[in-house]
Amino acid sequence: MLYKCNQDLPVEIRSLSQECQDVYRAAFNSAVHWYGEASKAHQVARSAVRMQAAVHRGVGV
Repeated sequence: MLYKCNQDLPVEIRSLSQECQDVYRAAFNSAVHWYGEASKAHQVARSAVRMQAAVHRGVGV
């Protein structure tokens, strides 16, 4: 299952900024192709959003 647009994302992700939603969607879709399982893809996508947020806050990752 790939997310074609941000409106397809889970409700808790849609509450994030547009940029974070874009990062989540791209990371999830890539991870689904790489790992082949949605649960792992969600973990990867959440991690990508956390890393993106840290970069914007100027925190070393």
